[in-house]
Order: sequence, then C-alpha cells, then structure tokens
Amino acid sequence: MAKPLKILFVTSEAVPFAKVGGLADVSASLPKALVGRGHDVRVLMPFYKCVKNTGLQFKMVARSVKHRLSGNILGFNLLETDSEGVKFYFLENNRYFDRENVYGPVGGDYVDNALRFGFLDKAVFPTLSAVNFEPDIIHCNDWQTGLIPLYLKFSEHGRIFKNVKTLFTIHNLAYQGIFEKFYMYMLKIPQQLFRIEGVEYYGNINFMKSGILYSDAINTVSKKYSEEIMTEDFGAGMEGVLKTREKDLSGIPNGVDYDIWSPEKDKQIKVNYNRDTLALKSECKKDLMGYFGVTFDEERPVLGYVGRFVHQKGIDLLSGIIDRLVELNVFIVILGSGQERYNAVFKAAAEKYPAHVRVCHEFNDELSHKIEAGCDIFLMPSRYEPCGLNQMYSVKYGTIPVVHATGGLDDAIVDFGDDPKNGNGFKFAPPGTEAFLRGIKRALAVYSDKDAWKRLMQQAMSYDFSWQHSAGEYETLYRKMLL
Repeated sequence: MAKPLKILFVTSEAVPFAKVGGLADVSASLPKALVGRGHDVRVLMPFYKCVKNTGLQFKMVARSVKHRLSGNILGFNLLETDSEGVKFYFLENNRYFDRENVYGPVGGDYVDNALRFGFLDKAVFPTLSAVNFEPDIIHCNDWQTGLIPLYLKFSEHGRIFKNVKTLFTIHNLAYQGIFEKFYMYMLKIPQQLFRIEGVEYYGNINFMKSGILYSDAINTVSKKYSEEIMTEDFGAGMEGVLKTREKDLSGIPNGVDYDIWSPEKDKQIKVNYNRDTLALKSECKKDLMGYFGVTFDEERPVLGYVGRFVHQKGIDLLSGIIDRLVELNVFIVILGSGQERYNAVFKAAAEKYPAHVRVCHEFNDELSHKIEAGCDIFLMPSRYEPCGLNQMYSVKYGTIPVVHATGGLDDAIVDFGDDPKNGNGFKFAPPGTEAFLRGIKRALAVYSDKDAWKRLMQQAMSYDFSWQHSAGEYETLYRKMLL
C-alpha cells in the first residue's frame, strides 16, 4: 500500500471561514477529500476579521512567531481549528489581516496587498517549523501564494526544506497580482530575478508569473482551460511563459461536495428528491416562486443565474437578451451583483417585468440552493470559465444548464442535441447574444416535450462530479512530482 502523503495546502480563502469566490469551496473540499483518502493534509490561511467573527473556537498553537519582511522582524500568532476532519492553521497579524474585507474594499484592492500576501507566503516556512511539520508537497493556489515556490528556491528556506515540492494551481489566470518594482526589496525577492525570464512583467513584479516559473508542477482546474491558457485569447499575457512549462502543466477538474450540493441531502431546499423521485422537484419550484411572491405555474419554465456581474461571466449576453426572454413567457431569477451598469439593467428589468424577472443583489447562500433546486434551466454564458461549479451543481439537481462551450463548462457538459443518450445540458458558441438565445430556445424546445425532458434530467443527475475522482488525480500528480 502506498505511503500516505503529507500536504500543506496554502490558500487566501476557504469555506466556512472566508469566501469571495470558488477558490474557497475548493480549499475546503479538496483537502477534505484527500484526508478521506488517508493523507495528512493541513491548510494555512490568514486570520481575517471575518474568520474571527465566525464564532468558531480556535486554539493558540504558537505566539509571536518571527517573520522577516520589509527589513523588520514582524511577529504573528498561529491558531488552529479542525473543519470536517481537516486541520486549519491561521496566521494572526492585525497589521495585515484585521480588516473588513479579504482583498479590498468593494470594487477595489487594498494598496498593500503585495505585502499582505507576501507576508502569507514567507510565513509558510516559520509556520512549518513552529508546528514541526515537513510536508512532501506544498500546494499553492493562485497569485496570492505565487511567491512560495520562489522563496523555496532562492532563500535559506530551500536548504531547510530541500525535499519539499511545490504544486501551483491556477484557478483564474486573469488575476495575477501585479505590483510595482519597489516591493522587491520589501518582499526579499533577489534583484537578479527582476528580468523577463524572472518575475519582471512590464516593469512590475508578477506573483502569478513567479508561481508558474518556480513551482515544480502547475495545474489548472479543467483540462480544456489548461489548453486554452496557452493561447493568446485566454493566456492573459502569460501564454508565452506557460508554453515554457508545458510539460509540467496539466488540468484537473474541480469536484463537487455532495454532502452540501445534492438534492437528496440539501437542508436549504423545500423538499429533498433524487432521480427516482423527480416529481418532488416541482415543490422546490413552487417554493422558489413563492419566495419572490410570484404565482406558481407548473408549466412555466424557470431560468436561473447565480454569479458576479462582470464581463468574464458573460453578463452582457444575459442583459442583452432579457427583453426577448420575457417574450418567451419564462420566469427568470437572478442572484448576483457587480458592475453598476449591470446592477442597474437588471433592477430596471425587474421593475418593468415583475411577473417575469426577479433579482437579488445580496449574496444569499440559501437562495442559491433554492435556485439550483427550483429552476428548470440554469444559465452560464461565461466568456471564459477555468472550471465553474454551478454547471456541476445544476446537473446534480436536474436543473439543465445552458453554457458557453469554454473551459470547464465545455468539459462537464455534453450537449443533448449532439448526444441524446448521454447529454446533460446544452452548449452554445461563439459567445454572442444570438448564439446564447438559440441555446436557450433549444433547451425550451426539449422542455416542452415532458418525456424527453424527464429523460434528460435523469441522465444529467446520473453524472458523478464528486471530489473523489479529482482527489485521485491530485494524488497521482503529487506522487509523480516526488519521483
């Protein structure tokens, strides 16, 4: 039997402590799945104000751990708690982390994010010493952890932890952590690395580039996205750098935690159901419409969207067809917020068509579950999507997704029109309003055939996107790195 692995998972957010995006879900679910496979996995993240306010109990592991940054020795406390069998460590430093938000004020970033996350990255090594834990793998996630492989290769830490390998996971290449050059001294980055073959990026330093260049292996969160990011259209300026590491780059899809996202177990929906009791799903549809005070109509299709109002998510495509969707006599539920112009567009649509459009701008976890269970069709018109989770949630709930054929959406969804025996949704391309509308109309045409729709729902619900598959792929990658 293979020896269990020791893994330190470093992240800037994790459920249930701090969540901004999908990284938080992965940072909870993947370590949990790996522990379930017998590995010793610890998670390290900052002790934000929102973590303190969870009301959870934390044990003090070490006080005033020394940490050198910007020419000064700064201390941090190390706290610990368990979450679903996974040990979490938290860096407590009020100067950097005792703030209202994780990354910055609404619509912006904290001006010292280079120092905040540079502090996290450099603190990895004194943390390991403080808890007497030498991992086989340090698993780094997105730009906020991009300096960890650099510090391991170009500082005294490399001598102490010479057998440790680093995996760098790109969750979203668009966010890279680009900062002015003067931070190099403060972050203790060797000056010789400020070159085009190093961390330099148009006169600045780039945390994402550091992670790509200096890690032992790189992966993205879907196979399609790992291919897309080596092209000019999706590479966000990093395609050339990624091509130099192509042999070390792979794609492993994210999974779904079915303890949370399954209609059989979901505690936040009206009625639990499965593929054999699909008639009960109508109770969830009735509950969702009742939530918004809209008269229930079993025959009327309900379409849902959950996500940020930003260009990446294709929100312009949805806003561009909202009037034409209303003409199809559908009910549309939108949960999200973001750029003010889209906030205004959907607010106006809800006021103009109260019987057809309802919008909630405040994130509401319970409502997101109700949407997955109560809708007939789920809309994901993302222009690019590294992995995506909602299409996999939707499939499990028998809520048929209509997605743009990109990244993880393209990997997870099999078009029912192309493959009626295995289809679990509908895809469209290119990312335009007309193609999106055609995709929705194709779904509605099948919806009007109740027997075909039921067969499609049952096929969709039979797909298994659990973390067990993906965790097994990560385990294989970890072991390959250690050869």
